[in-house]
Amino acid sequence: MSADASGPETGPELGSETGPQLGPETGPQLRRETGPQLRRETGPQLRRETGPQLRRETGPQLRRETGPQLRRETGPQLRRETGPQLRRETGPQLRRETGPQLRRETGPQLRRETGPQLRRETGPQLRRETGPQLRRETGPQLRRETGPQLRRETGPQLGPETGPQQGPGLGREPQPRTDPGQLCPKHKEPLSWFCLSERRPVCASCVEVGGRCHRHRIRPAEEHAELLRNKIVDQCEKMQLQSAGITKYVSEVLQGKNQKVVNTASATRELIIQRLSLVRSLCESEEQRLLEKVHGEEERAHQSILTQQAHWAEALKKLDTLRTSLVCMLTHLDNLQLIQKEQEIFERAEEAEGILDPQESDKLCFNKKCGWSPLLTQLWATSILGSLSGMEEVLINEKTVSPLLQLSEDRRTLTFSAKKSKACTDDPERFDYWPNALASTSFQAGLHAWIVNVQHSCAYKVGVASVQLPRKGSGSDCRLGHNAFSWVFSRYDQEFRFSHNGQHELLALLRCPTQLGVVLDLQVGELLFYEPASGTVLHIHRTCFPLPLFPVFAVADQVISIVH
Repeated sequence: MSADASGPETGPELGSETGPQLGPETGPQLRRETGPQLRRETGPQLRRETGPQLRRETGPQLRRETGPQLRRETGPQLRRETGPQLRRETGPQLRRETGPQLRRETGPQLRRETGPQLRRETGPQLRRETGPQLRRETGPQLRRETGPQLRRETGPQLGPETGPQQGPGLGREPQPRTDPGQLCPKHKEPLSWFCLSERRPVCASCVEVGGRCHRHRIRPAEEHAELLRNKIVDQCEKMQLQSAGITKYVSEVLQGKNQKVVNTASATRELIIQRLSLVRSLCESEEQRLLEKVHGEEERAHQSILTQQAHWAEALKKLDTLRTSLVCMLTHLDNLQLIQKEQEIFERAEEAEGILDPQESDKLCFNKKCGWSPLLTQLWATSILGSLSGMEEVLINEKTVSPLLQLSEDRRTLTFSAKKSKACTDDPERFDYWPNALASTSFQAGLHAWIVNVQHSCAYKVGVASVQLPRKGSGSDCRLGHNAFSWVFSRYDQEFRFSHNGQHELLALLRCPTQLGVVLDLQVGELLFYEPASGTVLHIHRTCFPLPLFPVFAVADQVISIVH
């Protein structure tokens, strides 16, 4: 300490006079002999007393003047000799104490200044040397352990990872895997970054201040590629699972379905055959029953006719005998004899008068009702309405449409309107009061059928009318079903009727039909109303219709339309 205190006074003198002489000869020996002891005895106290002031006063200048040279000369040897031990002893504590603050203060600047150069110089070599081995050793295990959890936690927010303020300092060094020829066309640098905003790879200069993608969302190209690889792996896993599911579906489900289809088809065929066999058996039984009834009716009618023939033959014979007897009396008896036979003449005349004149009897006619069958009628109507392709097309004659109705362009739909249309001309064929309309097609003979959609109307009439139906006025002679020229099925609210010539037959329907089928057989004089949905015959009317007949329609609520 005394020597140190007197340093300022004696140092120059001692150094100038004795230093050169003493240094070369005794300096090394003196340092070896007294240096260690002096450092142990005075070093700690000297560092505590003069160290802080000395570092503040001389440290900056000393580092500027001697630092670069000292680092070049002693740095490599010092790092080899003391580096490993120093890192083991002080590294963990130093990283805990100064690491966070140092990263916050110097990290961004250091990454901007040295990151691109360091990645260009060491990145390719590092990836070539350690990348494949690292991926082989840790990749599968890492994906198995952290992949599912990472996708659940970060998958939805994986896209916008980086903000504009982070720039290239992402905390992870990009490891470009670009071909030597894939360089930035502007900066001629490797495309080591990926711009999320422009969706293209860029170089380090593009993301720096002043670059094209400076404030864009960016990501290291290697990281983006790794994300894509992970997505590909995930997609491949999904595809593999999907393939396994499809394989299982094809091998198990479809095979079972195939067998089930075979069994179901076989059962359905058996059901169809069974039901049609039952229907066929029923039809055959019905046919046999009806034919037997027809035969019985025919035999009965024949027997009645034969009985009548025998009866009238006997009557003719008796009349002939009486007439012959009377003629004989008239020609062979004189007046006195004729007077004597007066009583006999009166008796024979009374006997002849007892033979009545022939009278027409239904018993002598074949009763066609024996051939009527609800089952046959229903099957017949179903077959007719199920094959309307050969029937005439039924369209409405626009000249007959009431002013209360609007006719569609296809001439199939009638819509009721409470206000009369002013566009209608006063045509002689037009109904001017009742909301009626006739079809343009007339029927003279044969079988005809059509279907009308009535589900939207609660007030309508559908049927046939003769050409003699009056068109003008509000009387019953123009009202459908109230005259001798129209036969209609009608609905008003929940009441259903068949009407003709003012006679209304109430019909008991279980439900309101949505469609109404009409079958007209002029050969046998039958008008049939039928519900196609349930296959129910609603009403049959048999008569000798005056010809020609027209389909007729009326609607006083909503709309009706001809389906076919």
